[in-house]
Amino acid sequence: MSSTTSAAELTAADREFLAAPRLGFLTVAGGTGLPEPRPVWFEVTEDGAVQLFSLATSPKVRRVRQDPRASLVAANAFGEQENWIAISGTATVEQDGAGELATRLGARYWDLDDPEKAAALTSMVESDLVRIVIRPERISRYGG
Repeated sequence: MSSTTSAAELTAADREFLAAPRLGFLTVAGGTGLPEPRPVWFEVTEDGAVQLFSLATSPKVRRVRQDPRASLVAANAFGEQENWIAISGTATVEQDGAGELATRLGARYWDLDDPEKAAALTSMVESDLVRIVIRPERISRYGG
Protein backbone atom coordinates (compact mmCIF):
# COMPACT_ATOMS: atom_id res chain seq x y z
CA MET A 1 0.00 0.00 0.00
CA SER A 2 1.13 3.50 -0.62
CA SER A 3 0.07 7.01 0.06
CA THR A 4 -0.84 9.22 -2.88
CA THR A 5 -1.78 12.82 -3.34
CA SER A 6 -3.72 13.95 -6.37
CA ALA A 7 -5.50 16.85 -7.89
CA ALA A 8 -8.92 17.52 -6.50
CA GLU A 9 -10.91 14.69 -8.00
CA LEU A 10 -12.38 11.71 -6.18
CA THR A 11 -12.01 8.32 -7.85
CA ALA A 12 -14.80 5.74 -8.01
CA ALA A 13 -12.99 3.81 -5.24
CA ASP A 14 -12.83 6.99 -3.12
CA ARG A 15 -16.55 7.56 -3.55
CA GLU A 16 -17.35 3.96 -2.62
CA PHE A 17 -15.18 4.21 0.51
CA LEU A 18 -16.74 7.53 1.53
CA ALA A 19 -20.29 6.23 0.97
CA ALA A 20 -19.97 3.94 3.99
CA PRO A 21 -21.19 5.36 7.30
CA ARG A 22 -17.83 6.35 8.77
CA LEU A 23 -16.85 9.38 10.80
CA GLY A 24 -14.96 12.19 9.20
CA PHE A 25 -12.63 14.47 11.13
CA LEU A 26 -13.03 18.10 10.17
CA THR A 27 -10.16 20.50 10.78
CA VAL A 28 -10.54 24.21 10.05
CA ALA A 29 -7.58 26.60 9.87
CA GLY A 30 -9.49 29.62 11.23
CA GLY A 31 -8.86 31.06 14.65
CA THR A 32 -5.81 32.08 16.56
CA GLY A 33 -5.36 28.87 18.56
CA LEU A 34 -4.34 25.38 17.59
CA PRO A 35 -6.40 23.45 15.02
CA GLU A 36 -9.16 21.46 16.70
CA PRO A 37 -10.34 18.45 14.67
CA ARG A 38 -13.95 17.43 15.26
CA PRO A 39 -15.71 14.17 14.35
CA VAL A 40 -18.56 14.77 11.90
CA TRP A 41 -21.09 12.99 9.74
CA PHE A 42 -20.59 13.84 6.07
CA GLU A 43 -21.52 12.96 2.51
CA VAL A 44 -19.97 13.45 -0.90
CA THR A 45 -21.95 15.61 -3.31
CA GLU A 46 -22.46 14.77 -6.98
CA ASP A 47 -19.80 17.32 -7.97
CA GLY A 48 -17.20 15.78 -5.62
CA ALA A 49 -17.37 18.20 -2.70
CA VAL A 50 -17.96 16.99 0.85
CA GLN A 51 -20.68 18.46 3.02
CA LEU A 52 -21.70 18.27 6.64
CA PHE A 53 -24.13 20.11 8.87
CA SER A 54 -23.58 22.09 12.03
CA LEU A 55 -25.33 24.49 14.35
CA ALA A 56 -25.09 27.95 12.85
CA THR A 57 -23.53 29.24 16.07
CA SER A 58 -20.87 26.53 16.45
CA PRO A 59 -17.16 27.32 16.74
CA LYS A 60 -16.42 25.38 13.55
CA VAL A 61 -18.79 27.64 11.59
CA ARG A 62 -17.11 30.73 13.07
CA ARG A 63 -13.71 29.31 12.14
CA VAL A 64 -14.77 28.64 8.52
CA ARG A 65 -16.04 32.20 8.24
CA GLN A 66 -12.70 33.52 9.60
CA ASP A 67 -10.54 31.34 7.36
CA PRO A 68 -12.09 28.96 4.81
CA ARG A 69 -9.15 26.54 4.61
CA ALA A 70 -10.39 23.16 5.83
CA SER A 71 -9.86 19.43 5.56
CA LEU A 72 -11.88 16.33 6.21
CA VAL A 73 -10.20 12.98 6.89
CA ALA A 74 -12.17 9.73 6.79
CA ALA A 75 -10.52 6.49 7.87
CA ASN A 76 -11.20 2.77 7.84
CA ALA A 77 -13.42 1.25 10.48
CA PHE A 78 -11.96 -1.05 13.10
CA GLY A 79 -11.26 -4.42 11.50
CA GLU A 80 -11.05 -3.07 7.95
CA GLN A 81 -7.80 -2.95 6.01
CA GLU A 82 -6.00 0.36 6.60
CA ASN A 83 -7.43 3.02 4.32
CA TRP A 84 -7.98 6.76 4.60
CA ILE A 85 -8.80 9.76 2.45
CA ALA A 86 -7.99 13.40 3.27
CA ILE A 87 -9.84 16.10 1.34
CA SER A 88 -8.43 19.61 1.71
CA GLY A 89 -9.77 22.78 0.17
CA THR A 90 -11.89 25.85 0.57
CA ALA A 91 -15.00 25.61 2.76
CA THR A 92 -18.14 27.69 2.61
CA VAL A 93 -21.07 28.02 4.95
CA GLU A 94 -24.36 27.48 3.12
CA GLN A 95 -27.71 28.48 4.58
CA ASP A 96 -29.86 26.06 2.54
CA GLY A 97 -30.36 22.31 2.72
CA ALA A 98 -28.91 21.60 6.18
CA GLY A 99 -32.08 20.05 7.58
CA GLU A 100 -32.42 17.73 4.61
CA LEU A 101 -28.75 16.79 4.89
CA ALA A 102 -29.14 16.06 8.62
CA THR A 103 -32.15 13.86 7.87
CA ARG A 104 -30.25 11.86 5.21
CA LEU A 105 -27.18 11.47 7.38
CA GLY A 106 -29.21 10.54 10.45
CA ALA A 107 -30.74 7.66 8.50
CA ARG A 108 -27.27 6.64 7.26
CA TYR A 109 -25.53 6.71 10.64
CA TRP A 110 -28.25 5.74 13.11
CA ASP A 111 -30.95 3.08 13.45
CA LEU A 112 -33.97 5.38 13.46
CA ASP A 113 -36.21 2.58 14.70
CA ASP A 114 -34.66 3.46 18.07
CA PRO A 115 -37.05 6.10 19.49
CA GLU A 116 -34.26 7.95 21.34
CA LYS A 117 -32.17 8.29 18.19
CA ALA A 118 -35.22 9.31 16.14
CA ALA A 119 -36.10 11.99 18.72
CA ALA A 120 -32.49 13.23 18.82
CA LEU A 121 -32.46 13.52 15.02
CA THR A 122 -35.77 15.42 15.02
CA SER A 123 -34.32 17.81 17.58
CA MET A 124 -31.22 18.32 15.41
CA VAL A 125 -33.24 18.95 12.27
CA GLU A 126 -35.39 21.52 14.08
CA SER A 127 -32.26 23.44 15.20
CA ASP A 128 -30.69 26.40 13.41
CA LEU A 129 -28.45 24.39 11.08
CA VAL A 130 -26.14 25.31 8.22
CA ARG A 131 -24.12 23.24 5.79
CA ILE A 132 -20.35 23.39 5.57
CA VAL A 133 -19.19 22.45 2.08
CA ILE A 134 -15.54 21.72 1.29
CA ARG A 135 -14.58 21.96 -2.36
CA PRO A 136 -11.46 19.83 -2.81
CA GLU A 137 -8.20 21.39 -3.92
CA ARG A 138 -6.06 18.43 -2.84
CA ILE A 139 -6.91 14.81 -2.09
CA SER A 140 -4.53 12.48 -0.29
CA ARG A 141 -5.21 8.80 0.26
CA TYR A 142 -3.69 5.63 1.63
CA GLY A 143 -4.72 2.05 1.05
CA GLY A 144 -7.78 0.98 -0.79
